Amino acid sequence: MPKTDTVYMRIEPMLKANAEMVLSTLGLTPNEAITIFLKQVVLQRGLPFAVKIPPMTKAEAKEVFFEKVKEAEESFENEERLTLKELKEKLGV
Repeated sequence: MPKTDTVYMRIEPMLKANAEMVLSTLGLTPNEAITIFLKQVVLQRGLPFAVKIPPMTKAEAKEVFFEKVKEAEESFENEERLTLKELKEKLGV
């Protein structure tokens, strides 16, 4: 039998419970899932999945939109004149 190392981790109890529930549905223990993950890290020479910031929710996008509209209105009221290019840059478009 190969030698093994012990890994200790601190994790939020709710995250652990939810992950264990999903893993048990897949027929895996947390130990098996972590072993699979680490083997994939070695094979891929990095994380075996893309790490991205999730897209904005509709509510978040709406909030950003109205903030930008308010900025544009304030700019107009202050008689600040912008070119189309400057306006697009300011709005992040």
